[in-house]
Amino acid sequence: MASDDYDEATAFLGQWGRFQQVVFFLLCLSIVPDGFVFSVVFLTDTPKHHCLVPEVNLTQDWLDAIIPVEEGCVDGWSYSRDIYQSTIVTEFDLVCNEEWKQPLTSTIFFLGVLCGSFIAGQLSDRFGRKPVLFVTMAVQVIFTIIEMFSPSWTVFVIFLFFNGLGQVSNFVSGFVLGTEILAGNVRVLFSSLGVCVAFAIGYMFLPVFAYFLRSWTSLLFGLALPGLVYIPLWWFIPESPRWGQKKKAILRKAANINKVEAPEVIFEDYMAYSDTKSTKHYNVLYLLKTRNVRSMTVILCMVWFTLSTGYYGLSLNTSQLHADPYISCFISAAVEVPAYISSWLALRYLRRKLSVISILILGALSLYFIQLVPQGTLSYLSVALEMLGKFAITTGTSLMFVYTAEIYPTVIRNTATGTCTTFSRMGGCIAPFLLKLSAYVAYLPYITLGTLALGSAFGALFLPETLGKPLPQTIQQMHKMEGWRCNRERTDMRYLGMVPEL
Repeated sequence: MASDDYDEATAFLGQWGRFQQVVFFLLCLSIVPDGFVFSVVFLTDTPKHHCLVPEVNLTQDWLDAIIPVEEGCVDGWSYSRDIYQSTIVTEFDLVCNEEWKQPLTSTIFFLGVLCGSFIAGQLSDRFGRKPVLFVTMAVQVIFTIIEMFSPSWTVFVIFLFFNGLGQVSNFVSGFVLGTEILAGNVRVLFSSLGVCVAFAIGYMFLPVFAYFLRSWTSLLFGLALPGLVYIPLWWFIPESPRWGQKKKAILRKAANINKVEAPEVIFEDYMAYSDTKSTKHYNVLYLLKTRNVRSMTVILCMVWFTLSTGYYGLSLNTSQLHADPYISCFISAAVEVPAYISSWLALRYLRRKLSVISILILGALSLYFIQLVPQGTLSYLSVALEMLGKFAITTGTSLMFVYTAEIYPTVIRNTATGTCTTFSRMGGCIAPFLLKLSAYVAYLPYITLGTLALGSAFGALFLPETLGKPLPQTIQQMHKMEGWRCNRERTDMRYLGMVPEL
């Protein structure tokens, strides 16, 4: 059977029956807690503080003047509680000569996200999408709760690292699971709008939680509770019919739920084809084994890295938008909703490559123009340009999830998506320190992000077009994608099983 025969073999299910509706909404629901990823904005924020001194009548100017530059206060610190009751900065005194630990905390969290993205992708291709989805969800909840009992900053960041292992890894597994189950326009709606808006909803709820739970321990407890609600979803979310040996049973159950009759002969033909293709396991090395796949992977990783650096950098910079951090966070989250809608419209009506290149250029220009805005009365214009950059980068991130899934075949799709997101998480790891460059040159973070976006736009010129194409099932079909210009080499027949058509 050809690569598009899976969609043809399952066409009898329709695109929007009860089975697809349940999968669509439950997977979106499982993504909502991933929006809490920016809880580090509140957990690591530094309130106003000064050296603790005896109760004497000192003006605010005196209090500000007694903050030491190199040494700690003799009698400890006094922190303002105007905004927060406590953060990990006030809990572990991450100020003065310990200030470097504050951005490092966010970096360690994103290192956990990086490792989780890499590991979860390969585990999903080996053991199934559904088990990894729920295991990573459990890891996220368990370590969020354990963090509350950290006796020191070192212990806290160790637990935070393991929290990061599950925080976004389940997003990748849930995304791939939905992409493989759903078909046609519903697949595009899910992957570009459904999961992304669900993430944005969680992101918008984050400042609400933080506003009412102003101590770092109560905030962690509040963010962990929603994860417990998802335990019953195990019995309602199926495994991907494209993966494993239970394809026939899954499709039969889907047919029963949709109240349609499953043609037995189509099941047999599809099973005969898919089973012969699923006996070989592929790992991350196959993304580098041939020039075609290697070049494509390098370009995609570069684009993912750029978008992630910009996304996390601008999201962690929300304190610059408004004096109230809760309003700042909500603005940054709310701008993602129109971004995801734009991504969905672009995926429905525009070519993938053109959309990615255009959005990268828009992001670059908006960030470059920030440095041209005079300070003072036009500060709101700077905020508008920064949010336009956030809009563009968020749109591009949503596009890349779909674009990447459409480029790689089923046998390595989750591994490839996990690898690309791993490189993207490197951007998240450096973002907290990238923002600190403004202490040397005010607009250097924006200039850096804009330059990365322009370079990635150029690299995207060499990617294939996938609009209207069926999801590839095998490595061979990936090599034959129209628009890929590096397919002149004759690849190892032991790797592909055939010589790609020239």
